[in-house]
Amino acid sequence: MTTKLTTVRSGALTTVQDSGRPGHAHLGVPRSGALDAPAMRLANRLLGNTPDAAVLETTLTGCALRPDQDVTVVVGGAPCAVTVDGGPVAWGAPVRVRAGSVLDVGAATAGVRSYVAVAGGVAAEPVLGSRSTDLLSGLGPQPLRDGDVVAVGSPAGPLPAPVAAPWPGPPAELVLPVRPGPRADWFTPAALRTFTSATYRVSPHSNRIGLRTEGPPLERAAAGELPSEGMVLGAVQVPPDGRPVLFLHDHPTTGGYPVVAVVPEPALAAAAQAVAGTPVRFTLA
Repeated sequence: MTTKLTTVRSGALTTVQDSGRPGHAHLGVPRSGALDAPAMRLANRLLGNTPDAAVLETTLTGCALRPDQDVTVVVGGAPCAVTVDGGPVAWGAPVRVRAGSVLDVGAATAGVRSYVAVAGGVAAEPVLGSRSTDLLSGLGPQPLRDGDVVAVGSPAGPLPAPVAAPWPGPPAELVLPVRPGPRADWFTPAALRTFTSATYRVSPHSNRIGLRTEGPPLERAAAGELPSEGMVLGAVQVPPDGRPVLFLHDHPTTGGYPVVAVVPEPALAAAAQAVAGTPVRFTLA
């Protein structure tokens, strides 16, 4: 019989995520997937799941779930209080949750996104080879709402031996390596110097589509607008207000604002955990 999790509290934004659906940009489909992929993979490894098994990604306020059968879970990513029926249990390590008990993933005490992995993985219906929720295109499962039921797959085998897992902490300062983008020549030399020397801050208007920044605007050397062109994960696009926007996993596949730089993918996990107000610096890779 399929194990099911009932959503008791959905939180600010809880979505199903795995490694995403790369390779479909030519169809206008973003990659999506877990923003903090290393956290997803570590939580799955502690349960003996495949690295890209689907998990739940929470945002700031966590969520609460009730299984109808016994399950083993790991809550990792952004640190938070974790309880079962009100009693504290381990964060970042496997926890057994009995049928009918309530697993409560509390608000993040640092960082933004926590990950709830369950032995066997979340068994949402795949779309284009992925179970990920894509907020921009609407593909994949809808964000969880109170009362929603999530299916769980069958565990691959017994739990692996316990290990001490090194969970990286959320950044006190977000330092992003950048390579020059295809439209760097659209900006003045002074703007390019500002881009790699000024300190920006994470805007509270950031989301899974992009990390918006607050700080000195970048002055353009070229007037007018570009025809829409392809956008990649990690592109740093500069809209008319001059403040850089770092494209994350649900980004549009095309855009008409110039891309001043590109952040390599390995640096994006830290961006996923940077809370509003975190200082941001862009440095040449």
